[in-house]
Amino acid sequence: MYRAVTWAALQRGIPIEDEAAVTALAERLRIDVTPPTVDDGRQYTVLADGVDVTWAIRTPEVDANVSSVSAYRGVRGAMVRQQRRIAAGGRIVMVGRDIGTVVLPDADLKIYLDATVEERARRRWRELRARGEETDYEVVLTSMRRRDTIDSHREVSPLRVAEDAVVVDTTDMSIEEVLAVVERLVEQ
Repeated sequence: MYRAVTWAALQRGIPIEDEAAVTALAERLRIDVTPPTVDDGRQYTVLADGVDVTWAIRTPEVDANVSSVSAYRGVRGAMVRQQRRIAAGGRIVMVGRDIGTVVLPDADLKIYLDATVEERARRRWRELRARGEETDYEVVLTSMRRRDTIDSHREVSPLRVAEDAVVVDTTDMSIEEVLAVVERLVEQ
């Protein structure tokens, strides 16, 4: 969702460093996350004011700016309200760096999926290449390290593991292995 706000700001020519303007955008932008609407490998569809931005929010330009946008107190407040609106619709799996600590602190199950920054960068690099985007692994790794630092040190809703979360280190696991662990946790 923060990526969608970042994308919208970039598309509309709103300077990322203009906190008030980006916050105003976040407050009026409706973001929805739905099951996939297109069979192109996506896991979900992200809509920003009805526009499909699923792949547009995964560009290096969005990657380079999302941490700054997500650090703004007003943007975080607007996104938490939207995330809670989405969660109020019923049983849901929600992903994010502050879901278990801020957005849904009373969630029935909190799972903190982790992996080394190198492995996460490799996964993102492969994802970008699979979509035909030529990018350098080192650029992706540097960007991810920067984002991790910003997100874990920001004043509002910093990235941290919820006390009651189950931590799963996925570094050396396949998607199928991770899914099996998560399914076991849900069944328990």
